[in-house]
Amino acid sequence: MRWCPSLLLFGFLAAVNALSSSGNRLLVVLEDAEEKGSYSTLWGDLEGRGYNLIFESPKNEQLSLFELGDRAYDHILLLPPKSKGFGPSLSPKNLVDFMNSDGNVLLALSGKSTTPSAISSLLLEFDLHLSTDRSSVVVDHFNYDTLSASDKHDVLLLPRPGSLRPDTKNFFGGEGVLAFPSANPHTLGDNSLLAPILRAPTTAYSYNPKEDSNSVEEVFATGSQLALVSAMQARNSARFTLLGSVESLQDKWFSATVKAPGGNQAETANRDFAKQLTAWTFKETGVLKVGKIEHHLAKDDITVEDLNPSIYRIKNETVFSIEVSEYNYDRFIPFTVPTNDALQLEFTMLSPFHRLTLHPTATTANSTIYNTAFTVPDQHGIFSFRVNYKRPFLTYLEEKHEVTVRHYAHNEYPRSWKISGGWVWIAGLWSVVGGFLAFVFVWLYSVPASSVAKGKSKKMQ
Repeated sequence: MRWCPSLLLFGFLAAVNALSSSGNRLLVVLEDAEEKGSYSTLWGDLEGRGYNLIFESPKNEQLSLFELGDRAYDHILLLPPKSKGFGPSLSPKNLVDFMNSDGNVLLALSGKSTTPSAISSLLLEFDLHLSTDRSSVVVDHFNYDTLSASDKHDVLLLPRPGSLRPDTKNFFGGEGVLAFPSANPHTLGDNSLLAPILRAPTTAYSYNPKEDSNSVEEVFATGSQLALVSAMQARNSARFTLLGSVESLQDKWFSATVKAPGGNQAETANRDFAKQLTAWTFKETGVLKVGKIEHHLAKDDITVEDLNPSIYRIKNETVFSIEVSEYNYDRFIPFTVPTNDALQLEFTMLSPFHRLTLHPTATTANSTIYNTAFTVPDQHGIFSFRVNYKRPFLTYLEEKHEVTVRHYAHNEYPRSWKISGGWVWIAGLWSVVGGFLAFVFVWLYSVPASSVAKGKSKKMQ
């Protein structure tokens, strides 16, 4: 029993270190070290969830995102720099390469400083657009904090986002109000991989506070065109989140008391929202995993040898099942498809011959098994079992398993007498055979009358 203490220690460490599904190495890029204390609650929450925080300045020439060809970090948190950019080690190309290597990035902006052109170039890679005036701030004269921004109206008070996945765990929603001070707005392009998390109210607009003009003649965008928090999930499921207000992550706004015009005082929910936002970005939530995939002929006595055959015959009754799990902060749980959605199977060659909904049939401690049955089409060739499930805020599932579909062998076709429609032709065939035999019998044993008469005349002579 010497292994018991080590096993208990391993279990204790696994329980304490609730890590992201893709790693715990978090690079925090912070140019001004004096501002580190303003986000102490955020750092404590991240470390409490098992992250290993590495603070670096963008001016550090030794900083590199890769080491020996592999990622040196699993995630990056970029706070807005005060200089012209993040430096050569954090160029737009390097950050895109980091995401291509399955890294995740959270970029926070601020309306109090001018956004460097390098950040604008990075956002253009994802079809996210900042104002041409990169010092813009979102202002709303109807939804602002009367306690801290009674004059400038630049501290927006917004309700928490609604449920993004009905009937399932909500990634960003909840009760409470969010405070967004000095938010730098952006707009979304036509990239299908983009998804807005939080938009500005319909009464909001953007302007440059550095301009002395009291009126705003040309605005970048207004109302719900302005996005404050947006997310993009790449085709390799790497995640990028853009937060328009880095000040919303500061300690004073995690537990601040705010008051909307004509409303009552309330505490902000920024801390809980920051936890949900960082958890999704760093793949603590919304991560799907495929377990066992099985397909076989539809019969009762299934053995291991019957699973996942490489060849099927046309018109076979076939059963397909897939096991799907979802990562939830520190463990995998059964994945539940929303009621208004469907997990589907395609049995396809060049195009789908079948597109069927997979239904949950069983649930284990950490997964759900989805199942469907169908008849193999009457077409031989190379087919694929394909599951292609791509939804916002969930990592993509794309599974493809090829099989061969053959036609009937010569001894597998049904015999003619088993086909009731062929009985008429069988009867016709045998009637012809019987008639021919009867004709031959009559022809062989029938003597012509002239031959009989000649025979009798010869005997009489």
